[in-house]
Amino acid sequence: MNKFSKYRVLIAGILSPLAALIFYELVYETLTARSTNLEHDWLFRLSVSTPAMLIPFLFTLWLVLKDRRQHPLSRSAQIGFGLAILSVFLAAKPISDGITRAKQSRNQALQGVPAPLFTTMDILGNSQRLADHKGEVVLVNIWATWCGPCRAEMPKLDQLYRDKKQQGFIVFGLSDEDVPQQRKFLKQIPVTYPLLTLNGDVPSLYREIARYPAIFLIDRQGRLQPAPPPGQPFEKLQASIDALLK
Repeated sequence: MNKFSKYRVLIAGILSPLAALIFYELVYETLTARSTNLEHDWLFRLSVSTPAMLIPFLFTLWLVLKDRRQHPLSRSAQIGFGLAILSVFLAAKPISDGITRAKQSRNQALQGVPAPLFTTMDILGNSQRLADHKGEVVLVNIWATWCGPCRAEMPKLDQLYRDKKQQGFIVFGLSDEDVPQQRKFLKQIPVTYPLLTLNGDVPSLYREIARYPAIFLIDRQGRLQPAPPPGQPFEKLQASIDALLK
């Protein structure tokens, strides 16, 4: 037996975590590129990409079974197989994201039910309460500084806020990132509507987010109304807000 054959299980095990991530990205990006409707087939893409992460483990398992027919597993082979087993747990992340994405889709489809109230601090240290805006149309924008679509959308939201706030329209930007990070972002892309933190009582509806940006619309009676899905022209969101303001 040459040196490579002797240590092939160890090598396969060491490479398994990286290979699992590569397989996931390769399959997911390929399916995304071929998708004709990203909003509707996300579960299919996730369901195919996640099992692809198991390929390196299965390959290592095949090597283990092959070696065991010839001789007891060496110490290095046992270590390699253990590392391959650990790579399986990487699949927990996309599975968790899928569960959160399903909750987000369900929440964003809610219509005519009371919006959960929140009380939290904005990045200027002011208390912001959703209950204080009953009678107004409220847009809650869940965003992140690393999110490219968020960065593109926020100036448009700010212009919409400034144009319609006299009609009873308010925008809240809600992020789980810390205050210094949000303030730094604000210097790059200034907005005039309040940017909120999670340093308060913020219900899970606004926390269970897997895809950014996410928008929740609340009518003058404090009820949730569906917003246009991501990827739609901004004019559709503006039309939805105009309808609620009337």
